[in-house]
Amino acid sequence: MTDIIKKRRSIRKFKPDIKVTKEQIDKLLYAAMLAPSACNSRPWEFVAVTKRDVLDEIANIHPYAQMCRTAAAAIIVVALPQTDEKPAGYFPQDCGAAVQNILLEAVSQGLGTCWCGIYPRDERIPSFRKLFKIAETKIPFCVIAIGTPDEAPDMRGFFDESKVSYILADS
Repeated sequence: MTDIIKKRRSIRKFKPDIKVTKEQIDKLLYAAMLAPSACNSRPWEFVAVTKRDVLDEIANIHPYAQMCRTAAAAIIVVALPQTDEKPAGYFPQDCGAAVQNILLEAVSQGLGTCWCGIYPRDERIPSFRKLFKIAETKIPFCVIAIGTPDEAPDMRGFFDESKVSYILADS
């Protein structure tokens, strides 16, 4: 698993002539729905997009999603906040776990991705609600651009022991 994690990158240039199939998208969504969530609440829905004019419109309405112009697909993660039931307020963590599963599954399929936040930026939410007809009770959480990478960025993450405090059992 560490090898897949090390290979994950934010891809901003895709090969536009290589499609992402429904079967590939279904595998990504299957992985997403295996993510843990508070009390197994699964506060998410997904919109899968391969239609070129919609991918271009995502780039028009999101200032940091320009890679959707070359991406073959995108997944919009839609959060279902729970206000009257337990556990309230955990949808950001739960949706984040689902997104990470998508990103890692994409690597295992040889695909690249870029995760672009929508929530909590209030100025981005209305445009996505309108474009995808998302009810006011739901929150467009993020867009994930997907496709065959046309770049190979260097790894940026690393282990930094100075950010860890250890509380270890006596050995």
